[in-house]
Amino acid sequence: MSFPRASGILLHPTSLPGRYGVGDLGPEAYAFVDFLAAAGQTLWQVLPLGPTGYGDSPYQCFSAFAGNTLLISPDRLIEQGLLRKQDVTDAPQFPSERVDYGPVIEYKHKLLWHAFESFKRTTDTTLRSDFFTFSQQAAAWLDDYALFRAMKDVRDGAAWHKWERPIVARDAGALKAAREHLHEKIEARKFWQFLFFKQWSTLKAYANERRIKIIGDIPIFVAHDSADVWVNKHLFKLNEDGSPRVVAGVPPDYFSKTGQLWGNPLYNWERMRAEGFRWWIERINAMLHEFDILRIDHFRGFAASWEIPGGDKTAERGKWVAAPGRELFTAIREALGELPIIAEDLGVITPDVEALRDDFGFPGMRILQFAFGGDTKNIDLPHNYHPNLVAYTGTHDNDTTVGWFNSEAGAGSTRNAAQIERERNFCLKYLHTNGREIHWDFIRTVFASVTNTALVPLQDVLGCGHEARMNLPNSTSGNWAWRFRKRALTNKTRDRLKELAELYGRNLPAESSNTSAADN
Repeated sequence: MSFPRASGILLHPTSLPGRYGVGDLGPEAYAFVDFLAAAGQTLWQVLPLGPTGYGDSPYQCFSAFAGNTLLISPDRLIEQGLLRKQDVTDAPQFPSERVDYGPVIEYKHKLLWHAFESFKRTTDTTLRSDFFTFSQQAAAWLDDYALFRAMKDVRDGAAWHKWERPIVARDAGALKAAREHLHEKIEARKFWQFLFFKQWSTLKAYANERRIKIIGDIPIFVAHDSADVWVNKHLFKLNEDGSPRVVAGVPPDYFSKTGQLWGNPLYNWERMRAEGFRWWIERINAMLHEFDILRIDHFRGFAASWEIPGGDKTAERGKWVAAPGRELFTAIREALGELPIIAEDLGVITPDVEALRDDFGFPGMRILQFAFGGDTKNIDLPHNYHPNLVAYTGTHDNDTTVGWFNSEAGAGSTRNAAQIERERNFCLKYLHTNGREIHWDFIRTVFASVTNTALVPLQDVLGCGHEARMNLPNSTSGNWAWRFRKRALTNKTRDRLKELAELYGRNLPAESSNTSAADN
């Protein structure tokens, strides 16, 4: 579908400021929405909001349906009477510009238990009724997820395929006994999900009231150690013991001699087809209630996936295996209507992927940082853009624009000194700039382009360097931790963004366009 001309900011909620060690859905999130509105922006893109597992990555979650309870705001819980002010007076002195996940998880988990204990004692009938309603409406995924997390908690976090065989096999008697034994832990997990979705839906409504739509990110694959795989083993390519028979990744290329080994289990598309793609329809439907627009990561995997033997240590021995993307999206569209989806189509994209994307009208992506490594036919150069695209200065997987521009050979770079210098000179010439404010040059360029949608990571708005990079693909530590300081969003920055949005027609009301994602 075609989106109205608009612009916005890419910022994951964990990167918001605040005193609890990680950004959350409290006052600073509302202040950020106010900043976006005052700056003439109408889009806020976030990364996946699921409960993070391995490496704290939002792309490796314990559930494709649940929310990340680390984002629950203690301040909002105090307002509800579920926490007392004295419960947070002993908050540790967390770093202000990085998330130290271990201590933060321990601290916030303690607060969530306090909130649950308060809930058990409450006489607030509205709160109890709201929780009951949520539990009933979300039961299709919530019951199994809460049980899954409770069982992980009492098994020191062990992956589900390492549990006792009756539990792995989901024997009815074993599950009934587990639910009885872990009743309180299960109820706590359900209650925390209720709190997350209550806070998120309230924040989203606040944003929508201010003409700001939320773009949510959906990983194409799910984590092996997730409730999704444990509950739906038949929908994935697994061995008899539950371990992955094949896993996802991408083949060797210019950026990696051994490819990228992601480790996610791959879908058993035949079984999915036999069930009418029910699981995917339910997943997309849930995400359309959570977000206004969806960005699907690794869209090319709907045409074919790189399947790697489950025991391999690199992605070199994989092979391309076709996927029924056309059937899948037809089924989803028939069930849910027109889909406000952005296709992440980066990398080497084949004609079948382009046809799948274009036939369903999904806009693809262009990254300005990728524009200067080739010749004038490079699709990431703005003169080669067309309206049904989403243009980025960079994404969460790239270095910041300032970091990219100032990069040097070595230190993990895939480019040599000559390549870097050639790209830098081409960039300066193309943008007709001296590079002193390269981040604003990039922002102006994507805003001025013909693409309907322009998005900028907040790091680029703030002119941050390497230190603010969100993720380095194919690495396992030090990612997803960046946060900005409370007073970083100045009036000067707000006004510059607003001026560009107005100058290039990106702050028009959504109703001025014939097509609005919110209408679907």
